Amino acid sequence: MEEKKQTHQFKTEVRQILNLIVNSLYSNQEIFLRELISNASDAIDKLRFKSQTEPSILGDDGEFKIKLRPDGIAQILEVSDNGIGMTHDEVMENIGTIAKSGTAQFLEMLKQAQSSETLTPELIGQFGVGFYSAFMVADKITMVTRAVGAAPDQAVRWESTGDGSFTIEPATRDRRGTTITLHLKKRGKEDPDYTDQWQIRRIVKQHSDYVAYPIVMDVEKEIPIPDKEQIKDKDGKPIGETKRRVIEEETLNSREAIWAKPKDEVTDQAHDEFYKHLAHDWNPPLARLHFKMEGTTEYHALIYIPAKAPFDLFHAERKHGIQLYCKRVFIMDDCKELIPEYLRFVKGVVDAPDLNLNVSREILQQDRLVMNIRNNLVKKVLDLLSEMPAEQYEKFYEPFGPVVKEGIYTDSNKRDKIAALARYKTTKSDGKWVSLDEYVKRMQPDQKEIYYITGDDLNALIHNPHLEKLKEKSYEVLLMADPVDEWVVQSLTEYDGKPLKSAEKGDLALDKVDEKHKEAFNALFGFIKGQLEAKVKEVKPSVRLTESVACLAGEDYDMSAYMEKLLKASGQKPPEVKRVLELNMDHPVMGRIKTLYENDRDNASLKDYCQVLYDLAVVAEGGKLENPARFSRLVGEMMTRAIA
Repeated sequence: MEEKKQTHQFKTEVRQILNLIVNSLYSNQEIFLRELISNASDAIDKLRFKSQTEPSILGDDGEFKIKLRPDGIAQILEVSDNGIGMTHDEVMENIGTIAKSGTAQFLEMLKQAQSSETLTPELIGQFGVGFYSAFMVADKITMVTRAVGAAPDQAVRWESTGDGSFTIEPATRDRRGTTITLHLKKRGKEDPDYTDQWQIRRIVKQHSDYVAYPIVMDVEKEIPIPDKEQIKDKDGKPIGETKRRVIEEETLNSREAIWAKPKDEVTDQAHDEFYKHLAHDWNPPLARLHFKMEGTTEYHALIYIPAKAPFDLFHAERKHGIQLYCKRVFIMDDCKELIPEYLRFVKGVVDAPDLNLNVSREILQQDRLVMNIRNNLVKKVLDLLSEMPAEQYEKFYEPFGPVVKEGIYTDSNKRDKIAALARYKTTKSDGKWVSLDEYVKRMQPDQKEIYYITGDDLNALIHNPHLEKLKEKSYEVLLMADPVDEWVVQSLTEYDGKPLKSAEKGDLALDKVDEKHKEAFNALFGFIKGQLEAKVKEVKPSVRLTESVACLAGEDYDMSAYMEKLLKASGQKPPEVKRVLELNMDHPVMGRIKTLYENDRDNASLKDYCQVLYDLAVVAEGGKLENPARFSRLVGEMMTRAIA
């Protein structure tokens, strides 16, 4: 604990965030109160969970609540809680910096939003910087916090005007918890008064009605004076006041656990507001599941499918969206044991009354009840997705398709069902998504395999030379442009009894090679292989090409060019595997090179042509040339000779 007041500078990223938040035209400033209330609720959640195994830490303060204290004259608004509180070090860590890998991304999104003059509310809650949103309405914020178990004189006082610095010093607080005091900015004529009790009631009802703890405020009321206390005249009629004004603490939120109510009693609006509170997402959910499981396993579940992907969907430290309750007692958020990684985008609540309250992560992983719930949740979510109307599912698939496809190689029990949810653009879909079921129905009568090609650019894939013969035969090809697809095709070797076949690997067996024609090129191909010995394992006539002169192909079990690219991008060194150089014997260039080779085998240009053929094959599949300058020089020289 520090012994005196100290001034610290915010970390650079926090100063940038503060500057953007404070000076931006924010579309809905009142969101600050929701964020502060959510933080207070989280602090109580943490204490409540801790108290399950350490009940003595609550002392005589076991009635959890969040209290709002507005002062219209001083233009001050306080938000207090009796949650877990913070130590000096925790204040420094949580308020002085943002320990999130998504900070840079958050700043970029804020800047983009600012360029359109309005910031969207979900940016605040989604990135966990809700505390800073209070600077939109306050020109000074004071926080006094005392951690559970700390003495009254071990509290911490933090204060900042949002100018890039803050002070921190020792303080006293009679109870554990946190009080945040907002010194509100001077209001304009059209600005809302955030100390007005009706304004506060409206904001709490709209944004925080489903917070599990009472959100209370002292309210002045008129109550009748009891008849026996009234002064009356000789006829028994009251003389003077019949009512008196009193201050009463009133609860502003309903605290309804809507997941425990019959689903036909919960309105769409109630679901939308609860989802916003739960997910810190200002957009309404795309779809939901609300059910009660009865029988040997009993629990309530309320699951939401977001409409938009959160910024940290692919971050390693991301949180899952399922909160676990037992008889409405919060157990934990981020409950990974209830939902697999490939459904990590879902948000919701599971309330299992038979769960052991002393549950730990280790117990959860082995708990039969938890595994039963998990299996049911997965089945119901997959059923929900598979039954979505096409237009709604497309809205879902754009942001979340790559995540769902992870399940194809991580969940062998659900592989076929998840594969049915996969969608791909194809050489015939004109930019539209196609399911594997649709693909199979459209296969040519003589087609036995499902053809695909992987890469990172749809335009490059659809024009890839490997597809030329397939297109000529009117065979449709799946264009797999997500990195995850490289792992998908390793697990999904067939679908509906049809093998999956890479267009760039192995023998496509589309047409037989003309053996006489091939024999005429054998000597040249042997020469080319000798020149490219270090790069290719074989040079042979192509069964893929109809228009291009060259392409690189792999054996059936070789690594694809895109997988090699992914591994290199991640800093890994892929195994050295030579590929096959396929050449189009019917291409005019090959005829010219063959003639030159037969007439003048010592011609120096032949070596250059061999290198150019290889480089053309690399370029055609979107690869990176080892020596682009040499390629440019050789092509320039050839153009000069051709034009002359």
